[in-house]
Amino acid sequence: MRKKRNRREDFDIYSDDDFDIIADDDDLEDFEDEVGYDGDYRDDYSDDYRDDYEDDYRDDPDVGFEEGYEDDYRDDFYDFDKEDLKPAKDSKRFEDYDDDDFSTDYEDDEQEDEYMRDYKDNRRGSRRSKRYRDDDEYYEDDERADYDEDDDYDGKGKIPRWAHFVVLGIIVVIILYYVIQFVKWDNSSIELKESDEKNIAEEIQDYPSYLSDEQMAGHNYDDEEMILMIGNDAITFDMGDTGIASQIEKATGATCISAGFPESTIARSAGGDDPLDAFCFPGVIDAITTGDYSKLHDAAGSTGNSTYEDSVKALEDVDFDKIDTLVVDYNAQDLLKARIGRDPGDPMNEVTYSGALASGIKKFKEKYPHIRVVFMTLTYCYGYDKDGKIVPGDKLELGNGDIFEYFNLMMMVCSASEYAGVSVLDNYNGNVSEQNSKEMLVDNIHVSAECNKQIAEHFAEFFGKIVAMEKGTGEEETEE
Repeated sequence: MRKKRNRREDFDIYSDDDFDIIADDDDLEDFEDEVGYDGDYRDDYSDDYRDDYEDDYRDDPDVGFEEGYEDDYRDDFYDFDKEDLKPAKDSKRFEDYDDDDFSTDYEDDEQEDEYMRDYKDNRRGSRRSKRYRDDDEYYEDDERADYDEDDDYDGKGKIPRWAHFVVLGIIVVIILYYVIQFVKWDNSSIELKESDEKNIAEEIQDYPSYLSDEQMAGHNYDDEEMILMIGNDAITFDMGDTGIASQIEKATGATCISAGFPESTIARSAGGDDPLDAFCFPGVIDAITTGDYSKLHDAAGSTGNSTYEDSVKALEDVDFDKIDTLVVDYNAQDLLKARIGRDPGDPMNEVTYSGALASGIKKFKEKYPHIRVVFMTLTYCYGYDKDGKIVPGDKLELGNGDIFEYFNLMMMVCSASEYAGVSVLDNYNGNVSEQNSKEMLVDNIHVSAECNKQIAEHFAEFFGKIVAMEKGTGEEETEE
């Protein structure tokens, strides 16, 4: 390794401004005239001083010039500069350098020259040396070369082009999937509406509910089943042998008492101006549970129809200690008279279909907890729309939903009842449909004798299972 050198010409890094000895140009000229120096007095002064210093070190027998000259000379010379010379205004720059910055071990002249070039660049305010700039360019070129080899580089820091196509493809697949699912669902809905009677029958939604032992303990059961039927013209339209009450008696072997009020509804009218409001479901239940039938008598007398008065008398004569089952059978009069479906703010609001159901159930079960209740859902029918045209019930919209909406409300209210022994027989599915309406309906709403027979047989099967379960002689059906 070469020894340390300190060549003045190599460290030509200071400008004349770095040593502010003379204040201005006039003083400088006077000074030069006195001392006899020309404009290079600073260099002469430094060179003379260094030569004298060098001679002293050569004459010193204890310190060899070759071994000690470099370090000692530099230290003394540097101290001299600091003590005797006035620092320049920007001399704070020297605080960034220590002694090691002025002496470096070099491998050869080429390395030394490269170091000096870097050092000068740094003093002139360059933020980084050429060597580092060259290195940066090298690395940048190297990174671009790596990307070019994979054909995936599209600008430094950018997402590869193929990634955009992958994301776009995923989005397209998701959209296509949901479009296909929607089309399939829509087609299945159309197929369901156009299905035949056999397919409809497979969707019957009966809801059985059984009396508890505690409820049954409050009733004296005998071998005879006694059924009371209340409702509207679903009962009274045919009161002969082919009517629903007679058909149920034949199918079940039970005694059936009927008390129907033609064209009445489950819900009360919103304005209270319908004269048949007295015969709505909660109105009839009020009379039964209180024993006060005066309102029913008054309303029956105003109709001019003896059927109403006969039904009121039938209710007055009932011994409820002998009644085992109450059957509630109303057809689609609530739909045809545009009764409100429900009131989210008041689930017991009797001017709504669901509220009237809930209110009537509560009143009756609190009075007669031991009597089971079976609701018969409305049957499929036709009705007049707002333009006076006859349309199917599942397409009839008078402001509160179609016929299926009322069916769902009954299923929802009865299945959610807190009272045991409240069941629902599904007469909507499996009996009358748009396809068989000519055979099952005698007009737009009332069912035929054949339909009554089917409903009665369905009821007998459903009713028989409930009774058997309560008596402990049957097995409850479980859904697979």
